Amino acid sequence: MKVSELAEFDGSKYLCDEETIRQYLAQAFEHGEPRLIQAALGNVAKARGMTALARESGVKREALYRALSESGNAEFGTIMKVIAALGMHLTIAPTEPSAPAAPTGVAMPRRSRPRTAAHA
Repeated sequence: MKVSELAEFDGSKYLCDEETIRQYLAQAFEHGEPRLIQAALGNVAKARGMTALARESGVKREALYRALSESGNAEFGTIMKVIAALGMHLTIAPTEPSAPAAPTGVAMPRRSRPRTAAHA
């Protein structure tokens, strides 16, 4: 079998329940790469049905296909509409704090001694 004869992988086929979809999108957002988030939203849109999602989000179906494709450049407003139509919302959380640095030999200040005058 030639590589050209292989079927293209379609991740949307594996997004069969709400928990799987939620975890999938959470991982994409946690990674933080905009193209990955866009592709994940596109896979979820295909799994849910692009026509239904277009109707619920108020974005034309063709515009959703373009915006959520690999070469698309979705506007933030479109992303927010898609997320809302999926019954989700974004939550802002602080990044994980890094472990505090170990002390590196902090020197305590020396007490000054009173000076005595030398008598000659």
